[in-house]
Amino acid sequence: MLLAATLTVMSNAIISPGLPGIEAYFAATPNADMLTRLLITAPSLTVAVIAPFAGLLIDRVGRKVMLIIGAALFGLAGSAGLWAPTLRALLATRLILGMGVALLMTAMTALVAQYFHGPERGRFMGLQMTFINFGGLIFIAVAGQLANHSAFYPFALYLVGLIYLPILYVCLEEPKSHSHKDGSRPPAQGQEGWPRVLGTGLLLMALTFSIFYILPTQIAFYLGELGHTDASTAALMMVCVTLAAGTIAIVYPTLRRTLGRGGVLSAGFLMLAAGFLLMSYVQLVPMIAVASLLVGMGPGLIVPTLLNSTLDAVPMRHHGIASGALTFSLFIGQFISPILTQPLITAGGFHLAFLVFTAAAATGAVVAISIFRERKTGWARS
Repeated sequence: MLLAATLTVMSNAIISPGLPGIEAYFAATPNADMLTRLLITAPSLTVAVIAPFAGLLIDRVGRKVMLIIGAALFGLAGSAGLWAPTLRALLATRLILGMGVALLMTAMTALVAQYFHGPERGRFMGLQMTFINFGGLIFIAVAGQLANHSAFYPFALYLVGLIYLPILYVCLEEPKSHSHKDGSRPPAQGQEGWPRVLGTGLLLMALTFSIFYILPTQIAFYLGELGHTDASTAALMMVCVTLAAGTIAIVYPTLRRTLGRGGVLSAGFLMLAAGFLLMSYVQLVPMIAVASLLVGMGPGLIVPTLLNSTLDAVPMRHHGIASGALTFSLFIGQFISPILTQPLITAGGFHLAFLVFTAAAATGAVVAISIFRERKTGWARS
């Protein structure tokens, strides 16, 4: 499960350091600037469309089967950038990649929901975030070095999905029941008010990634505007993001106990706000790196809290659908990020875009502490 988790961070951001080179290579293609940025978020669109149906399939076909199919699609479609002859063909393969990611993430979330329960699930999700982000640190650092030789070489890293296939097949078991380890079962109807928990969680997940994804989609272009054109510099910023998220995930269980659910969520959004506020006023690479560290901490706190809170609340029989809905929300946020960002950059530059996203993150912090703080009754006890 932890190995499979390392694939998810590669789905989009791993090609970020090579985006300027890809745009230059396909410069003769109409709308090459927008299409190149969509290479990052195109998989998110497919995930957003497929994930709810993937949830239904997983509840019927099985989690392990869907996870293995997802890993195979991931490796085949992700590496297609090595041979795709045109920018539009490359964009099409990124959409197919999204199908694999939808199956991977939905199956993985549903498996975690059945393997682990309560505080144990929260601890595992923190560990999972650590693997996702430290795996991303390695992959993105390697991608940055590869992009210095060719903007298309980072696509080879997607072949890791095919390498993982026999490991996933041999080591994972399909859960045979919905029982907890102690023989008990979660409430058949879920926690009181669980639709409200799920709906709020979906909105906050989409908000998180529409804010966060300005970094992988725009950081290379922002650095280029400042005169830092080396692809490895953009990769360094993404390494800072994954390093921060992985580090904060290590101490996530302690922060969760200390701050409470609402406090942890609010802190995550405040980290996003602080990072983009700092980035809007600095131009030196070390300070941009510090801002990237702050931004990276946000999802490291937000994602495991939202996943654990919603899956604790939703009835077990709906975990596949809920997992698909959460995956949908995460990736639709990624997809709309450049659509929201590009007009802001055109109107007022990166400074305006960063400030708008700072305000959006601050709003998310207020909503999180207001809605998700622990109460003595109802759904907030999760």
